[in-house]
Amino acid sequence: MASSSIAASSVGIVCSAVLVLPLTLPSVLMPEAAAASRPPASGESGYTQSLPLKAAGPAERSAGPAGAAEQGLSARDVRPFSLVGVVWEDERAELHGAVQVRTRAVATGAWSSWQDVETHNHEHAADRGTAEGDSERVRGATAPLWVGESDGVEVRVRAENAERAPLPEGLRLELVEPGAEPPPAGRTGEDADADADSGDDADSGDEAAAADGLPEAAPEAAPLVLPALSREETEAQAAAGVQLVATVDAAGKPFIGPRPAIVTRAGWGADESLRESGYLYTSTIKAAFVHHTATGNNYTCSEAPSVIRSIYRYHTQSMGWRDIGYNFTIDKCGKIYEGRAGGVAKPVMGAHTLGFNSKTTGIAVLGTYSSTNPPSASVTAVAKLTAWKLGLHGADPSGKTVLTSGGSGKYAKGVNVNLHVISGHRDGYATDCPGGRLYSMLGATRSVSAKYQGR
Repeated sequence: MASSSIAASSVGIVCSAVLVLPLTLPSVLMPEAAAASRPPASGESGYTQSLPLKAAGPAERSAGPAGAAEQGLSARDVRPFSLVGVVWEDERAELHGAVQVRTRAVATGAWSSWQDVETHNHEHAADRGTAEGDSERVRGATAPLWVGESDGVEVRVRAENAERAPLPEGLRLELVEPGAEPPPAGRTGEDADADADSGDDADSGDEAAAADGLPEAAPEAAPLVLPALSREETEAQAAAGVQLVATVDAAGKPFIGPRPAIVTRAGWGADESLRESGYLYTSTIKAAFVHHTATGNNYTCSEAPSVIRSIYRYHTQSMGWRDIGYNFTIDKCGKIYEGRAGGVAKPVMGAHTLGFNSKTTGIAVLGTYSSTNPPSASVTAVAKLTAWKLGLHGADPSGKTVLTSGGSGKYAKGVNVNLHVISGHRDGYATDCPGGRLYSMLGATRSVSAKYQGR
């Protein structure tokens, strides 16, 4: 058995140049009385404030907001929020430029310095030609940024070259409040295993959803955490009915890593009314794509459920996706969380790697790891999770597999691509994700994951 941690190393930094934006918007604090706020559903306290951006400066005002070189909002009071992002109407349009925000902390009343928001986010999406990918609800968006509880905001957006690539139309600032974590109403421990595979049985096709209707009611006393299992318990559960296609060793033992503990959607407080009804499945899992959420590292482990609830709300309410895009998330302390609904052991189709969502699972480490080393606990959790998840479907974490591109910025639709079974997002798309520092850890992660499987 391999050691339980993978040491972080100092490697080359991969990051993009940041435009220096002059402050052209007046900084007089303004109340935002006209904020478009999507009201919380009955019984839950989360919400999203959606504020249209305005052209900045006389030249930009005369050109109109659609072609403005710079847009933004001056400093203003708003309802409390903890996560920010910018969205626009055409999900296929790209924002070539820079987005910066500064926020005022509720606890101290102090304003932050200007913070960069990751603009290259279109590669995190459902595949083209799928119902989710072609939905009219889907919008273009930046990555979301976690800023902590705030009640003031200022934003500026500037095109890199307004003549060649003007800003997208319909820019709006999204301010997400995750709401308070719901009181524990479920259970933990061995009795939770009955619900470990809560989704419907997967169809054999690449895009199969449950019947339309109201979102599924959570089972009574839904589990908050699926407990870690021993290798023997994992194999017994797999043999009892979990989709087991795992290869076996000479003694007939399957190569499946012990299941790690997983915080369920009930455990992190998912409001199931936000997602679309039904579940979406692919036929099997041949590979795992590793991501970083690019939401920044300014969160504590106790805040991780709030960060996930915010990303979930941003993905569904601001970006128009059917559910959170990732299949799993991992916090800086190495805790693993269920992502998209449908059953943690099942081949749930996510919206994480444009062109390669079919036959894959998406694992996102909460944070930004372009120039910061990921915590060793997080990297170890990636190894443990992939050893179990890939093992259920017969995949060797140290090997390679062939995937057919659904069309991405790196591979044309229909091209067969030979990829690592554990790949970084950048292996399937021209992107910085999962950040240079996290990407550099994947070679060691593959080896450790394979050892957890008993290879």
